[in-house]
Amino acid sequence: MSDTITIRRPDDWHVHLRDGPMLARVARHTARQFARAIVMPNLVPPVTTVEQAGAYRERIHAAAGPGFAPLMTAYLTDRTSPEELSRGQEEGVWIAAKLYPAGATTNSESGVTDIVNIRPCLERMQQIGMVLCVHGEVTEPDVDVFDREAVFIERILEPMVRDFPALKVVLEHITTRQAADFVASAPANVAATITPQHLHLNRNALFAGGLRPHAYCLPVVKREEHRLAVRKAAVSGSPKYFLGTDSAPHAREAKESACGCAGIFNAPFALESYAAVFEEESALDLLEGFASHHGADFYGLPRNEGTVTLQRTEVVVPAEIDGLVPFHACESLSWRLAG
Repeated sequence: MSDTITIRRPDDWHVHLRDGPMLARVARHTARQFARAIVMPNLVPPVTTVEQAGAYRERIHAAAGPGFAPLMTAYLTDRTSPEELSRGQEEGVWIAAKLYPAGATTNSESGVTDIVNIRPCLERMQQIGMVLCVHGEVTEPDVDVFDREAVFIERILEPMVRDFPALKVVLEHITTRQAADFVASAPANVAATITPQHLHLNRNALFAGGLRPHAYCLPVVKREEHRLAVRKAAVSGSPKYFLGTDSAPHAREAKESACGCAGIFNAPFALESYAAVFEEESALDLLEGFASHHGADFYGLPRNEGTVTLQRTEVVVPAEIDGLVPFHACESLSWRLAG
């Protein structure tokens, strides 16, 4: 059994870097692990214009330092202009657009209230080859929170893929057997990202000895059968599944409160977390494809030059990093990113 794993430098195809003081605290952790990252646009106010995206990209560059490339996304609203999407792509600012159903997650209040409202945008994106990143949950209060992803697939995503057969779609942070099965059976222009937390946790983690706010994210973790289905997809070797941490930092007081925020800060030990899963599934030889090949290929970008090495050594994740509670806090991991 090897004591090192060397892979092509990986990318994170879904991350929240926030802005302001929080951006300064967290960007370097993503930049240390990954060459590029798809940056989510759900700031306050959201990133809806080319100028906002360009300015945000410069702030990320300043916080992350050299050698890291933020890939920017447009926040879709009911009023988004197809022309603005085209302009952003032509100017090399946007690589994708993000669909947040209004009210589905953090800072999504300005999101899309009805998919009908963005059909002209979807038509344009299909024409110009722009990727649609999807937070796949319905928000109707009569739908159980643990069913919102499956219902979204049935009511919204399946018809969308049928109506826009050439649109490139990434169903982000999948959490259910239904999502894994849908992506597997969909055409090649439909893919999915998978987080480390949805590979490690089932919904029992939310209630282990009391309410556990640092296990709370959206979409919420699901039953064990769903965790196992998502694991199977991640280690399948299929190019339809790739790494997207959905690292989403919140201040400790915002998580540990009467109405705690959704999000797990996993950036500091993301690769180590994924490596633990792939090793448990006897699939370490497939980690490079999942982390370094599949996402770049789907987005039509070159694979990164250079490599990173993981060393087999026990590391205890700190209880706190830069004032934030990280994923796996106080737990031991068996791999460590060298350097």
